[in-house]
Amino acid sequence: MRWSELQERQPRLAEAGRRRLLDPGVVLVVTIRRDGTPRLSPVEPLLLDGDLWLSMMPTSAKVHDLDRDPRVLVHNVIANSDDHAGEYKIRGTTRAEPDPDVQQRYATAVSEALGWHPVPGSFRLFAVQISDITVIRYDEPTGDQTVTRWPTGGEFLRRGTSATTLGPPQPHHDLLD
Repeated sequence: MRWSELQERQPRLAEAGRRRLLDPGVVLVVTIRRDGTPRLSPVEPLLLDGDLWLSMMPTSAKVHDLDRDPRVLVHNVIANSDDHAGEYKIRGTTRAEPDPDVQQRYATAVSEALGWHPVPGSFRLFAVQISDITVIRYDEPTGDQTVTRWPTGGEFLRRGTSATTLGPPQPHHDLLD
């Protein structure tokens, strides 16, 4: 699914993603190495033409990973333990975009939005095809954990029963329409 479909089908979930993934300007991207282990890399995300885009240096290890296996996990950056806004994770696959016109539109949008000036042809561009989103948030005073899984899994709340223990899932409604 494209980002525009997420916005249409689940606008509150998409808005939470915009705040957690796009506003900071950097996401963590997990790709799969040749040996099957995960590779974690920071990447600057951009929304353009209804897609979530990731650009990378053409010879980077993460590009080689995606050329071999397009599966990806995109995760928001959490800067410190006081950041209780939570985790926003997108699982999906990437689609490489070699079209010079799309790369030029991307480069122009990046120049305007992010202040650096990529040159088409000097980067690899990937659109993220979303298959699953998970949002996990914590309430520090109570120790409660709120989980949203979409499109399957729904929403639930797990009450904190101790500093390291959560109770069973209880129905909860927050981000899903």
